[in-house]
Amino acid sequence: MSIPSPDAQFLALGPVTIYYYALCILLGILVAAAWTGNRLTARGGEKGAVLDFTVWAVVLGIVGARAYHVVTHWGYYFNSGRQWWNFMEKDAIWNIWDGGIAIFGALIGGGIGVLIASRITGIRFWSFADALVPGLLIAQAFGRLGNWFNHELFGGPTTLPWGLEIAANNPAFPVGLQAGTLFHPTFLYEILWNLLGIVVLLWIERKMRPRWGTFFGMYLIWYGVGRFFIEGMRLDPSFIFLGLRSNQLTALVAVLIGIAVIIVQRRRHVGLEPSVYLPGRTHPADAHERLTANPDEYYHVLEKK
Repeated sequence: MSIPSPDAQFLALGPVTIYYYALCILLGILVAAAWTGNRLTARGGEKGAVLDFTVWAVVLGIVGARAYHVVTHWGYYFNSGRQWWNFMEKDAIWNIWDGGIAIFGALIGGGIGVLIASRITGIRFWSFADALVPGLLIAQAFGRLGNWFNHELFGGPTTLPWGLEIAANNPAFPVGLQAGTLFHPTFLYEILWNLLGIVVLLWIERKMRPRWGTFFGMYLIWYGVGRFFIEGMRLDPSFIFLGLRSNQLTALVAVLIGIAVIIVQRRRHVGLEPSVYLPGRTHPADAHERLTANPDEYYHVLEKK
C-alpha cells in the first residue's frame, strides 16, 4: 500500500494546455475569496469588497511567491548553462506552471496587496486579515494538492504504508536510492495540518471572538509551527543557515510575528471591534442612506471630491 503519483500533470484541449497545478491554485483562490467574502459581509463589510482584495492580493501574491522561491533556490535557477530568461526552457524563472511558488512569499506579496485594497475600500487591514484566515488555510491546502500533481516537494525515504511513489527518473529523486523507494508525502501532511487548523481556529473564534488582527496572529502561529516541522522533512534544495532550511527560519519568523501581533493588538485595542471600516469610512450603502437623508451634507461631500 502506498500513494501513487498522478500519471498526468496537465489536460490538453487542442492547442491549450491546462496544468492541474494551476487548476488547484485557481480553485483554492475561488473558494478562499467566496468564504472570506461571506465572513466579511457578516461583519458589516460591503459584499463586493472582497473582489478588490482578491485582485490585489492574488496578483502581488503570485509575484511574491515566485520571487521568494527563486531567491531561496538561486543556485538552481542561475547555475551555469541554464537560460533562466527563456520561456521555452522548463523551470525558467517565469514559468510558475512548472511548479515553484512559496507560501511565505505569497503571504508577503499578498499582504502588500491587502494593504493597498484596504486603502481603496476603507476596510481595515486587520479586519480583512481576520476574515481571511479559514479561506487562506483551505487555499493553501489546494495548493499542496497541486504539488502532488507536479511530483514535487516530497520528504525523505519512508517505509510507512502511506509512502509516496516517485519515479526514479524524476530530477528530484535522490541519487543513490533504489527505484521504488517511497517518500514522506509532505504535501499530504500540510493539507491535513491546514484542514485541522481550520477546525481548531474556528472553534477558538467561536469561543473567544478574537478581533483586531489577533485571529490572523493565531493563524501565523498555527501555520508556522506546522510548516517548521514539515519543511524539515523535505528533500528539495534549499538555502541552509544555522542547520535550518530557509523556510524553517521563515516559519519561525511567522510564529514570532504572530505572537507579536496578538500582544500588540490586544494592548492597543481593548473591547469589541466597532466596525470593519477605517475611521471616517463606512459601508457605501450606509453612507448613501445617510447623505441622501441630509442633502446639505451630500453636496458638501461632492464639493470635497
